[in-house]
Amino acid sequence: MILQEKLTAKDVHYQTMNTLQKHLTIQAEGYRCRTDMMFNVLLKASAENSSVEAVCSDLADVADSNTIREHLNEALPLQQLRQQEDEVNAALAESIPVSMKRTDLELAIDFHDEPCYAKQDELRQVTCAGKAKQGTTHFIRTASAYVIWREVRLTLAVRYVLPEEDTLDILRLLLKRLKSLNFSFKVLYLDKGFANGSIITYLTEQRQPAIIACPIRGKTGGTRALCKGRCSYRTSYTFTDGTQANLAMLATLVPDKTGHRRRKWLAFIVICLDWSPRKIYRRYRRRFGIECSYRLLRTVRAKTSSRNPAVRFFLLGIALIMLNVWVFLRWEFARTPGPGPRRVDPDRFRFYRFSRFLIRSIEAIYGVIMAIPSLQSPQSVIY
Repeated sequence: MILQEKLTAKDVHYQTMNTLQKHLTIQAEGYRCRTDMMFNVLLKASAENSSVEAVCSDLADVADSNTIREHLNEALPLQQLRQQEDEVNAALAESIPVSMKRTDLELAIDFHDEPCYAKQDELRQVTCAGKAKQGTTHFIRTASAYVIWREVRLTLAVRYVLPEEDTLDILRLLLKRLKSLNFSFKVLYLDKGFANGSIITYLTEQRQPAIIACPIRGKTGGTRALCKGRCSYRTSYTFTDGTQANLAMLATLVPDKTGHRRRKWLAFIVICLDWSPRKIYRRYRRRFGIECSYRLLRTVRAKTSSRNPAVRFFLLGIALIMLNVWVFLRWEFARTPGPGPRRVDPDRFRFYRFSRFLIRSIEAIYGVIMAIPSLQSPQSVIY
């Protein structure tokens, strides 16, 4: 079948810009710097995984990088962090396909930490302490909900986590956000950060099927004592806080450094599901798609040295929105022709092409620097 229509770089740029400008309310109406220019500079910085400084040096007809950063910091005060969060969530929901069903879906929820090196007390109050990593013990922490449906993977809810917030409160807020979009889920996949008594009790009372990765702790007691035998099994377990749960203990064989296969145990807290340990592990692996989205996220997140957490969260939000727009466009315009259920041709519209389309469209609008001033003629040296 010959494909007659084309999705152009201009179409990709229009859809992305329309999603950003429709929901994100940053404004810049200077004589040189305008709102659309700010968004284009941030989009190019994100697509190239570079900084505002680098983009402004590369484009011919844009404002100075200091001007854009001043407008950005002025438009994103720390006090309006929750308003900014609501706007990002609304922009994420803009990319839900019309054909996507809203019931009996799978949902993965995870935490994402970004290092924060600020020392000011005001900024430390909006960062979470954690294990030392990348030269700091304080992090800008976000929680995200990632919906799994066929070949569509969308991040539809994100929460900026404050240090005083409880894990259960964060889970409730994310689920409430998705419920407002009329989503319901047949199973939740949660990482080890959600393995605590309050989460287990809440999901059990709500009769919400879920699988939670359970850390194996203790030397001889605790969940370590369950790592016995040679076969996978399910069992009841009582945690130290008195919470009772059903655990699936999975025995796997993984190669060590010498190449020999050694037994490694994995533990999962299972709520309202009667699946076998093997099926639990196989289905839980679908959660790793959220880790893949984080890897893609790191390739399209604009770099910054700003100490303003609101600016960092905003750049993270732009990256998430770009990922959602790509998933939407791929689902709508990169389908495989033929009868039967809709399928996506993964080679036709890869994420790299999406980001290159954005870069080329923005460069066509503002032009690029193609020469530098010199005291000596290149013809006398090169040619």
